[in-house]
Amino acid sequence: MTRFVAILLLLTLPASAAEQLAPPGAPAERFPKPDRPVAEIVAPQWAYEKERDRADEVGQVARLMRIAPGETVADIGAGNGYYVFRLSPRVGPQGRILAQDITPDYLADLERRVSEAGLANVTVVRGEAHDPRLPPGSVDAAVLVHMYHEITQPFGLLWNLAAAMRPGGRVGIVDADAIPSRHGTPPKLLRCELAAVGYREVSMTRLKGDVGYLAVFEAPAPDRRPEPETIRPCRDEATRARR
Repeated sequence: MTRFVAILLLLTLPASAAEQLAPPGAPAERFPKPDRPVAEIVAPQWAYEKERDRADEVGQVARLMRIAPGETVADIGAGNGYYVFRLSPRVGPQGRILAQDITPDYLADLERRVSEAGLANVTVVRGEAHDPRLPPGSVDAAVLVHMYHEITQPFGLLWNLAAAMRPGGRVGIVDADAIPSRHGTPPKLLRCELAAVGYREVSMTRLKGDVGYLAVFEAPAPDRRPEPETIRPCRDEATRARR
């Protein structure tokens, strides 16, 4: 009987042992819903790795974001860890990669692969759809790769992410120039949503190799963020124009 109970407990445990690294931030209900469709999370990666490697996607992003040895980089929505495994050697043993996701199966698989690869500078983190749950003032750069259109509460996630960024912290968003229902974010809409939370645009670059664009923003200081209740959603004109 005792053995049966033990097995039952194991079967009901979460698929991932990844932990949240910070107390909860502002709750989702304080923020407005986005005025656009939210795409479904359908896979832990958006394209074949060979195609992305051929385009040097990670290299392009790392150079444009000036990701350097010794820095702490958060991969928000890390999925299968495509960026994690390629950024880990770039930041080196003195740096740190925070591989964050919200999908239990992805987290469990990523933890296993990170452990097998012996990546001592990678920490797998369990977040929430509106809150990455990262330590305050700990992140030099954050990347959100082909997943922004899947965030159900972008204003909450950006607001809570800002608290985790160090002064001058860079947030890079890689996405396709397409409507959200087609797994992309029009740059105009992206700019509006980031500005609504106090982010300042640094650059917007179309990446080589047909892998989308990279938009880099500077996160606001925690005390310069707007109150959640004052944030106004941005009108998704691109989706309306295609109806």
